[in-house]
Amino acid sequence: MTSGRDDRKERLAQALRDNLRRRKAQARAGAAESPPVEPGSDRRDP
Repeated sequence: MTSGRDDRKERLAQALRDNLRRRKAQARAGAAESPPVEPGSDRRDP
């Protein structure tokens, strides 16, 4: 029974690593597509 738990833990750990890689790749792709932000343009005028 412990080998089943170990297998499950290993699959879960691998899935988490894969998800993290995929999310990081998507974030990089999204950042490359968006235009650069001009300094100070994110502030609201009073």
